[in-house]
Amino acid sequence: QVQLVESGGGLVQPGGSLRLSCAASGTFFRLYLMGWYRQAPGKQREMVATITAGGGKNYADDVKGRFTISRDNAKNTVYLQMNSLKPEDTAVYYCNRGGSVWGQGTQVTVSS
Repeated sequence: QVQLVESGGGLVQPGGSLRLSCAASGTFFRLYLMGWYRQAPGKQREMVATITAGGGKNYADDVKGRFTISRDNAKNTVYLQMNSLKPEDTAVYYCNRGGSVWGQGTQVTVSS
């Protein structure tokens, strides 16, 4: 059974940075579309960034230029580097594999 385990969340001041990691179990990680999503209190879950098997990247408009998604297929891991964080980035961040498998989420709080 595939598992996704996120890490790297926490409390950070506005303007700060965090790097999220998502380690995947199972095989053929390199063949899957991977993504980061987030859900703020009272809001629907939304796409933050995705990366295809070939390395193509897609970002939500409000994170372009601040967040970078990457993957290391040798480590079965996908990353989300988040810079210039804003209070509105506060949410639970979830890793996703192939549109169907979800991690448990990691809390990111941006506050002074």
